[in-house]
Amino acid sequence: MAELNLKGLGVALVTPFKKDKSVDFEALRRMVEYVIEGQSDYIVVLGTTGETPALFPEEKALIRQAIISTNNGRVPLILGVGGNNTQAVVNELQTADFTGFSAILSVVPFYNKPSQEGLYRHYEAIAKASPLPVVLYNVPGRTGVNMSAATTLSLARDFDNIIGIKEASGNFLQIEEIIKNKPEKFDVISGDDSITYPLMTLGAVGVISVIGNAFPMEFGRMVRLCLEGNFQEAMPIHFRFNELFNLLFVDGNPAGVKCTLNALGLIQNELRLPLVPTRMSTNEKIHRLLEQLYTPSAHEKTTGEHLFPKA
Repeated sequence: MAELNLKGLGVALVTPFKKDKSVDFEALRRMVEYVIEGQSDYIVVLGTTGETPALFPEEKALIRQAIISTNNGRVPLILGVGGNNTQAVVNELQTADFTGFSAILSVVPFYNKPSQEGLYRHYEAIAKASPLPVVLYNVPGRTGVNMSAATTLSLARDFDNIIGIKEASGNFLQIEEIIKNKPEKFDVISGDDSITYPLMTLGAVGVISVIGNAFPMEFGRMVRLCLEGNFQEAMPIHFRFNELFNLLFVDGNPAGVKCTLNALGLIQNELRLPLVPTRMSTNEKIHRLLEQLYTPSAHEKTTGEHLFPKA
């Protein structure tokens, strides 16, 4: 199993579906190969982008095994394990087989809107039960509650196996406070592709990315340049992605990235209800943008080199 390092590009992997809405395991394996060949540093399995709420338990088990076998230990795998029933999450952590995974990613409890004390105690229970390192996931736009910098920092200081946070609050002051005051062992990871570049100038170590499904090589290149402190060379890549950032999320995630992956010939453009594909107008804009960047050869389609050629 590959050694875990949260620095760099983590890809929040999509779950491809067939026309009949069943899981497309052939396309799933193809996606794993694609993001590994694109030099992704690790893969997040069964996260938000994977449409996990719409999957059945037996499907999740098969998806896990397909990804583990295809990856074959080449890059670390992080598994989404979270929920708004703390005891249910604890039970899963105590009974599930986590062979093949290097850490878990656990989202802030959603819908029931706990207090900051409730959030602390939720993650305390997870930290004590988890056989793997824990990465926190703060995404108030989806959960309905924001985990404050103070709560994040308390968890980071109090539990050695809480090793980082995927921060998707979009609150720069909050994220900057975490980066400034965190323990050395604790990593801050961008949870939003569009602000990864500015967050890395503040000290974030990378991103768990949606756009990395489609363009792992070039987006990963931007992240690595930032890690090297070469922000000047990374900046044009960030700006080049701006229009696509907006298009990928205007109709929700993962509708935009699935449309893009379909245009690249990697998966079918299928989602499960309650999610639906992008509007026709967005679909046309995505296709038009990709066409403007010119049509790839077979090799270029695999690497993404056609979209962002090196100077």
